[in-house]
Amino acid sequence: MTDAAAQVEAAKKALAEAQAALAAAEAASASVAAEAQDLLEKTAEPTTAEPADAEPKTAEKPDPVEGPLTTAEVSAIRDGYAFEGEVLEMGALVNGDALVDVPVRIPIAMLNRHGLVAGATGTGKTKTLQVLAEQLSAAGVPVFAADIKGDLSGIATAGTSSEKLLERTDSIGQDWQPAASPTEYFTLGGVGTGVPIRATVSSFGPLLLSKVLGLNDTQESSLGLIFHYADTAGLPLVDLSDLRAVVQWLVSDEGKPELKNLGGLSSATAGVILRELISFANEGADAFFGEPEIDTSLFLRTNAEGKGIVSLLEIPGVNDKPALFSTFLMWLLADLFNDLPEVGDIDKPKLVFFFDEAHLLFKDASKDFIASITQTVRLIRSKGVGVVFVTQTPKDVPSDVLAQIGSRFQHQLRAHTPDSAKALKATVSTYPTSGYDLGEVLTTLATGEAIITVMNEKGAPTPVAWIACGRRGGRWLRLMLR
Repeated sequence: MTDAAAQVEAAKKALAEAQAALAAAEAASASVAAEAQDLLEKTAEPTTAEPADAEPKTAEKPDPVEGPLTTAEVSAIRDGYAFEGEVLEMGALVNGDALVDVPVRIPIAMLNRHGLVAGATGTGKTKTLQVLAEQLSAAGVPVFAADIKGDLSGIATAGTSSEKLLERTDSIGQDWQPAASPTEYFTLGGVGTGVPIRATVSSFGPLLLSKVLGLNDTQESSLGLIFHYADTAGLPLVDLSDLRAVVQWLVSDEGKPELKNLGGLSSATAGVILRELISFANEGADAFFGEPEIDTSLFLRTNAEGKGIVSLLEIPGVNDKPALFSTFLMWLLADLFNDLPEVGDIDKPKLVFFFDEAHLLFKDASKDFIASITQTVRLIRSKGVGVVFVTQTPKDVPSDVLAQIGSRFQHQLRAHTPDSAKALKATVSTYPTSGYDLGEVLTTLATGEAIITVMNEKGAPTPVAWIACGRRGGRWLRLMLR
């Protein structure tokens, strides 16, 4: 075969191979296109219904309710209520929903800086008082409180669980357990069931007695002069009859010269004092004055297990004499102040004293009386005693006393009248700057919710927090001791 013929044969062979390769490529391309078309048709097909026996899909949880605080503000509150020492658990931060990972606490050591629990009727003040009292007792701190309506008596009995209670405590991250607190009951003058609390007229003093009798400044001054004379002359004023006898002597012909050098006692003023004393005694007040006088150190005890004893003063027997029981509470506090030694700053208070219906103490009080209360509250913290005032609005407490308060719990306020709207505005102005519109929040708080700010372990105020308050282990009931 010539060279030319060989070249022609090689060319034919190469052409045939090229045509075979082209055919193979076209077939592969057609196969890919067919598969793509099939896939497209499958994705366009309607979704078939799930069989009836298929397991239902789990419903998605709703998104959390958006709250007024930013993430940074929530973080600041979390850090602001993280303390190293012993604390009282008050509840969880509310930011739309309750945030169980942001607990709000109070350092026990700072409760001798005093506190205020305020809010309209039925908003949860007494429940907050119960939460505080039970935890303090469990921590070994004695508690004294006036049981105005009989609600607090239940802390002596372990509570019973319920679905609603557990739902509430679970929502704020609280592991609820029933528990009872060691409790003792006291009454004013033995009116009711409990250990009677009495005081001598001398120890009660002219300022407190003037408040109870409703005397004006001039009459209060004259009563102070009568007490001064009795003390100088060595005359014991044990009960009201002793005081009446001294007043009658000082306006008699024989007794008038006794006070001549001290300004004297007018017959008109003596007459007012005597009439008020007689009226006071006819109301049953004689039962509250006399001997034996209560030893206030009884309120500073713990039981064998180290729990603080809760001393409850029964009020129902004297609830028609509000000025009397509020003034008696002040006498108890003043007596503690006079008897206790200085202890300075300690790990936990020696006693926490709850002053319920505090507005009754300050209503129509003289300047000297307010000054006396202010001094007692200011100085008694150095004796290891904390005072918690319980009332409806912060305006009920004089500004000089309010300035001594380190922890504040504000439940719902109502602004249905011009006066209440003014009180709301005044309350808002006393809080540190926060991420809340307090004017709106304070009127929309649910029962059991509160706005709180406390004093931290360094003495600085914590961030303002909106909380859902916890529940403790005692029973919630009205037990009227008769």
